[in-house]
Amino acid sequence: MHHAALFDMDGLLIDSERSIMTAWLEAAREMEVVLSEREYGRVIGREARESDKILIEAFGGLSSFELARAKVQRKLEVQMSSGGFALKSGAKALLDAMAAEGIPCAIASSSSMEEIESRLAAVGVLDRFLAVAGGDEVPRGKPDPAIYHLAASRLDVRAETCVAFEDSHNGACAALASGAALVIVPDLVQPSPEVVCRSLYVLSSLDEAVPHVGKWFIASRADWAFNHAGGRDA
Repeated sequence: MHHAALFDMDGLLIDSERSIMTAWLEAAREMEVVLSEREYGRVIGREARESDKILIEAFGGLSSFELARAKVQRKLEVQMSSGGFALKSGAKALLDAMAAEGIPCAIASSSSMEEIESRLAAVGVLDRFLAVAGGDEVPRGKPDPAIYHLAASRLDVRAETCVAFEDSHNGACAALASGAALVIVPDLVQPSPEVVCRSLYVLSSLDEAVPHVGKWFIASRADWAFNHAGGRDA
């Protein structure tokens, strides 16, 4: 039994990874740069500084990468202005179940704090998390486990006492390295057989996690969570 839940965001809670990937692939085509979905998959789940290094190489240098990034930002701004990214299936139901049982929840995302707060606020679930940890707060991003240790510490628990929910291979490796139990809900990139073997569950959607909340977690009163985490640490 576990005490808290740690969530990735992009591709797990919100349906953003495909839109972001599509924007990068479109920018590459516009610039006549060869970039496949498989090649782009290397950056999924990684912190921005590390994914930037991969994309700089793919675009043949910093100047081309910066031009592509500007194109991507404009494409994503258009999407955000027209409603942003939607919640993934089962996300709200799972967060409702966590809240009903008093399970402390935190975000452990490779995205920046600004992106995390704006995207989760846009879909109305930011207040469900007692703590947030962003990729711009740790020296190394996923698959390094630092982001998971930081998120757990902000709930005043150890990562080993948590269940981590992830969608990407890099994120799954980070969660396992932290000692957390892992539930994978694959989005764009399938986890390796080795990661699957070490996982608590592999699910097709977060809807499937809802019936397991009572089995995976030791229920805690909500005021216990707030007293120990000090409220959401943004």
